[in-house]
Amino acid sequence: MCIEREREALLQFKVALEDPYGMLSSWTTADCCQWEGIRCSNLTGHILMLDLHDRGIPEFLGSLNNLRYLDLSFSGFGGKIPTQFGSLSHLKYLNLAWIFLEGSILRQLGNLSQLQHLDLRGNHFEGNIPSQIGNLSQLQYLDLSGNQFEGNIPSQIGNLSQLQHLDLSDNSFEGSIPSQLGNLSNLQKVYLGGYYYGDGGALKIDDGDHWLSNLFSLTHLSFHSTSNLNTPRSFLQMIAKLPKLRELSLFDCSLSHHFILSSRPSKFNFSSSLSILDLSWNSFMSSMILKWLSNVTSNLVELDLSYNLLEGSTSNHFGRVMNSLEHLDLSNNRFKVGSIPPSLNQIDQLGVLDLSYNNLSGEIPTGTQLQSFNASCYEDNLDLCGPPLEKLCVDGKPAQKPIVKLPEDEKLLFTCEFYMSMAIGFVISFWGVFGSILIKRSWRHAYFKFISNLSDAIYVMAAVKVFKWRHRG
Repeated sequence: MCIEREREALLQFKVALEDPYGMLSSWTTADCCQWEGIRCSNLTGHILMLDLHDRGIPEFLGSLNNLRYLDLSFSGFGGKIPTQFGSLSHLKYLNLAWIFLEGSILRQLGNLSQLQHLDLRGNHFEGNIPSQIGNLSQLQYLDLSGNQFEGNIPSQIGNLSQLQHLDLSDNSFEGSIPSQLGNLSNLQKVYLGGYYYGDGGALKIDDGDHWLSNLFSLTHLSFHSTSNLNTPRSFLQMIAKLPKLRELSLFDCSLSHHFILSSRPSKFNFSSSLSILDLSWNSFMSSMILKWLSNVTSNLVELDLSYNLLEGSTSNHFGRVMNSLEHLDLSNNRFKVGSIPPSLNQIDQLGVLDLSYNNLSGEIPTGTQLQSFNASCYEDNLDLCGPPLEKLCVDGKPAQKPIVKLPEDEKLLFTCEFYMSMAIGFVISFWGVFGSILIKRSWRHAYFKFISNLSDAIYVMAAVKVFKWRHRG
């Protein structure tokens, strides 16, 4: 049996909650431990878990001092974090994602010393992250992405020695990434950077900073809109040396082919574990970047180079070496020299290809897997032709539709006939309907009676709906 004091707190919450779908219909029996969304201790009867995600937000949590698990994600709560959260000292799992919370993070959250999972993504939090977050020594998962945090990333995050997942992306942080992150040797996933709405610049990488080289367990790394990543060459070399890295995203980091191609490939030999690489929204221009990548990576499965400035064509070398690729995105570039390179057909495993929004020309190579892709992957290449496109080829070029030119006197005749037929049609249809109503009295009476009945019916329906709405309110 559950504790009566905690049962009363839940019943108070139910009274204050709108539950149109009866999701809390089980909250009537004597034993609240049997209620939906509630889990209690078999020994003490205290409530350990309250899971109401996608349902509603409780307002009386201060009494549930033994709560271990709290998931209120996607419930549309809004407002601020209640101060009672600071007293939930036994809490291990807290998920408040996407519930439109605002204000700043409570310093009292630093009291939750047993917390292992904290997810506050997709809200409207602002201000600085409190330094007390460094007190959460048991924390393994921290996601503060998609908010409006500003200022510097607190160095106290470096105290979270158990942390495995860190996502601070899509906020308004500025300044340098704290070197204390190098203390988090258990980190497996790191997501940093993102949009910034201030005038002082976004997150920066300090040249000569080696914190990343200590993260030997890292498997996922993402830098989003980190503008000076193009400057400290040693930092990119450290990324290449991460032994377990599987996914790397350097999205919108102002990278250019000048920086990459000026470095010897031997200094950028990525681990064979790297399978997903996102270099989209940068400033690569030379297609030689494709050859460079084929020299520094060996097992890529997914490569995204969309929204760059690439032009020219790929070499046959690229197709032979990158034959492990399953997903290749080269859309929104400037490829315009010649037709689609046959080297792409040498990538046997390729399942997703996007060459849309370029300036490719000529015929799509026939008898190859390049014809098996959806036509959308070749969209907006005006001089491209052949299957799967509807535009046919003639001698390797798009077939031109015949242009039929009419003499000027025939154009004038066509225009006059068109407007004359419109005028005749209007006169016949108008007088055919309204003329008969004016001439025949019985038809005229029937018409106006129909209009009157229709207006009455609409008025009655509207009045009934307004009455029901007011009665329900």
